[in-house]
Amino acid sequence: MIQEEPEETLSMNPKKFTLWLFIVSILMLFASMTSAYLVRRAEGNWLEFTIPAIFSYSTGVLIISSASMQWAYNAAKKDNFGVLKTAISITFVCGLLFLVMQYLGWRDLVAQNVYFVGNPSGSFMYVFTGLHAFHLISGLFVLLFALRAAFNLKIHAKNLTQIEIANTYWHFLDILWIYLLGFLLYFN
Repeated sequence: MIQEEPEETLSMNPKKFTLWLFIVSILMLFASMTSAYLVRRAEGNWLEFTIPAIFSYSTGVLIISSASMQWAYNAAKKDNFGVLKTAISITFVCGLLFLVMQYLGWRDLVAQNVYFVGNPSGSFMYVFTGLHAFHLISGLFVLLFALRAAFNLKIHAKNLTQIEIANTYWHFLDILWIYLLGFLLYFN
């Protein structure tokens, strides 16, 4: 009698799986909102305004934060704890700076008489940027937990799950922002 070998099952760390479910749900949210934006814009009565330049500058800050996050991940793989802590800290500070720049961008919108309530074009701008800021704040909490784990030496070459989650989520948030800003610049 020939005994068949059982098929190997695919498995994934439950925390990473949860992260990917979260990322997919965020993608669906922003895909539906960008679709709604295009449909509503085509209906007319659309206020034209200049997207604040600081939103473009904040993109540079996020790109720097992505580089420092990758630096942290690479340091963790090599058990370079000093660089790991420094790089996560730089990423965190860049995230805070991005949020400050978002606030300044909103102030610029108000100076242009673009408000959350009123014309739908302004509403969409605040919803897009506000929801991204909310998700970035959640990314800052992920970074804080990773930073605490780094200081407690719980992130190292044999235990990379936490830094992998932080790295994946942070890069996703950066790419999402680049997409949103590009979308808004092109369709505004």
